[in-house]
Amino acid sequence: MPHLIASDGTRLAWHLRGDGEPLVVLPGGPMRASAYLGDLGGLAAHRRLALLDLRGTGDSGTPADPATYRCDRMVEDVEVWRAHMGLEHMDLLAHSAGASLAMLYAARHPHRVRRLVLVTPNGAALGLRATPEDRLAAARLRADEPWFAHAYPAFEAWLTGDADFDEVFLPFFHGRWDEIARAHTEQEEEQTNDEAGEVYFADGAFTPDATRTALAALAAPVLVYAGALDGGPRPELARRIAEAFPDGRLTVRTGAAHYPWLDDPEHFARTVLTFLGEGEGEGEGEGDGDGEGQGDVQGDGEPGAGRQ
Repeated sequence: MPHLIASDGTRLAWHLRGDGEPLVVLPGGPMRASAYLGDLGGLAAHRRLALLDLRGTGDSGTPADPATYRCDRMVEDVEVWRAHMGLEHMDLLAHSAGASLAMLYAARHPHRVRRLVLVTPNGAALGLRATPEDRLAAARLRADEPWFAHAYPAFEAWLTGDADFDEVFLPFFHGRWDEIARAHTEQEEEQTNDEAGEVYFADGAFTPDATRTALAALAAPVLVYAGALDGGPRPELARRIAEAFPDGRLTVRTGAAHYPWLDDPEHFARTVLTFLGEGEGEGEGEGDGDGEGQGDVQGDGEPGAGRQ
């Protein structure tokens, strides 16, 4: 397993999957080991995925200073990692909370990013956070599901701060609550550093106005891939995220939620590869029958703790 030593002495590990041109990947969680990303719907058959375990997660070491779990503090880790891999510039993909880290990186090192893919992104870096109302509105789209009546009250109570997180509402994060989704969620607790996740979005992590100004000059094309059933971000919020970039495009996948490579791996891989300039498929930024089209964008945020 490849690894490097960060500037503060923390050991950072990453995992390589597949062959081909590198695609650099940042996980969400926040602070979930990159193992949950798998092969990203088959992308590893076309690109060599380099998946970073953020400090304190997966096979990476625990830093001496827990304050370095804050999102902006880890931008340097990404830059040291890029240089270690010998990439002058890179195609970068980030999921959920990892998208805020990717946006901070792109704002600070724009010339190092060739293309940027933000999958169901958390838009905290831009000051765009999903609200409880956003998440509940998305949840109500699932009213015909057999588990809805039991899951919705618990989800509402969690989002309003009246109850703790409850696994009963995990189906809302998946487009299909099947065996694949269940297996994916069963690993989440052991893969996530909850202590680090509490620090990730700490006060001072983001300066949205400065980040927006920096990203307005980003030359790299950006693809925001959202799920029509996802509450964080909902499609309209994802559109606003994409609009923060000069060359931002939006794809919203019908029937997908927060982990779209599990919900529809073929569409996910085809769309991302087309955006990266490989293969054939739906045009980058195209919608697929849910009212979204080229150039559409929306943003993301977090409901409280976890599931970013």
